[in-house]
Amino acid sequence: MSARYRAWQISMARLLAWVAVCTITGAALGHVWAGLSFGLAGALAWHYYHIAQLLRRLAERRAMPPAESSGLLSEVQDRIYRRQLESRRRKQSLQLVLRAFREAAAALPDAVVVVAARDHKIAWFNDAAVELLGLRRQKDIGMRINNLLRHPRIMDWLTAEDSDPLHEVLWDVPSPRDASIRLSMRMVEYTQLQRLLIVRDISRLIRLEQVRRDFVANVSHELRTPLTVIHGYLSAIDADDHPELAELLGEMSRQSERMQRIVEDLLTLSRLESQQTSTQERVPVAALLQTLIREAEALSAGRHHIELHDNTQLDLLGSPKELHSAFSNLVSNAVRYTPAGGTIALRFDGDRQRGACFSVSDTGPGIAAEHIPRITERFYRVSNSRSRETGGTGLGLAIVKHALALHSAQLDIRSELGKGTQFSCVFDPQHVAERQPSATT
Repeated sequence: MSARYRAWQISMARLLAWVAVCTITGAALGHVWAGLSFGLAGALAWHYYHIAQLLRRLAERRAMPPAESSGLLSEVQDRIYRRQLESRRRKQSLQLVLRAFREAAAALPDAVVVVAARDHKIAWFNDAAVELLGLRRQKDIGMRINNLLRHPRIMDWLTAEDSDPLHEVLWDVPSPRDASIRLSMRMVEYTQLQRLLIVRDISRLIRLEQVRRDFVANVSHELRTPLTVIHGYLSAIDADDHPELAELLGEMSRQSERMQRIVEDLLTLSRLESQQTSTQERVPVAALLQTLIREAEALSAGRHHIELHDNTQLDLLGSPKELHSAFSNLVSNAVRYTPAGGTIALRFDGDRQRGACFSVSDTGPGIAAEHIPRITERFYRVSNSRSRETGGTGLGLAIVKHALALHSAQLDIRSELGKGTQFSCVFDPQHVAERQPSATT
């Protein structure tokens, strides 16, 4: 028998017993109907009183005591008591978890700010947020983070983050408290109604990166002149006058040329890394594609079948020199790594609404999937021996990646072993324009 059915039976038994006693008493006094009416009214008043008491406790949010008797009202009271007890235990558990989280977050060197997902109002922040962002505990709780962090890049990032939960990390912005402190920011999901703004001091990383760039640029610049002199002397030596040194001189000349290419690529990469944005010149794509075809044919020397598919009447907006450098590196790689008799295809597609895409595909050996995430790193090589044989510097794809980044473009790499590789440069609509009639003639 269930507790609810048993409570109903007890309540009905009590009611019937009470009414029966009142009716019998009334009959004994000669007023049977008065006794019955008194019994029913008394039962109704008793139930009304206890229901009112129950409602008052609930309205006042007072803790419900356990039921001391049985019956329907006692069963209701007991169920409320158990629910409140369970709720208090759950609340205590959540408070412990929240306290542990806040203690852990307070100990982090990174700034952690809990903000509302809808309007970015601050709910809580740790001590590091005071140091890095200049937040004030007494004044800034409840304020919108947008109103406190007024740097244009931060405001644009927060606005973009509203429409894209997977927004990218904001890198290298000045601290509102001290402009010499450089920060990275990331917004992550916390609850359905809140998000975590995580801010990290990257000043040391920025300084180390600048030291590295300066070192590479300075060393490359200093090596440039000696290498030019060495290569000049080697070129001036006639191997016919020294047949016993012909092989040695040839190898020295090839290695000096390779070192010169590495130095030039390092200088190019250093220049690209030091730039924040590119110029916004019109780049006549039709002429650029013809230049790339001529370069590919000269490098191939008839060993490959080279195709061009210009499928749109669009030009690009950006730096002609940087885009030529990026595209030329992709074409050069395709020619160098595709066996004789293979096919290399250059393709340009797109429209004003979606943007444009320049791609280079080949029928070479392909690239294993585990190498693709790292292939744009400096000096990363899938095969060292093959790179030396083809004369690659190991910097071409790094140059491509940085040149495209300056144009807000993405490098997409798709490859399958034994079938070939396709490199695609994807440009957004802001970097394309209708092709001028003179560019197609």
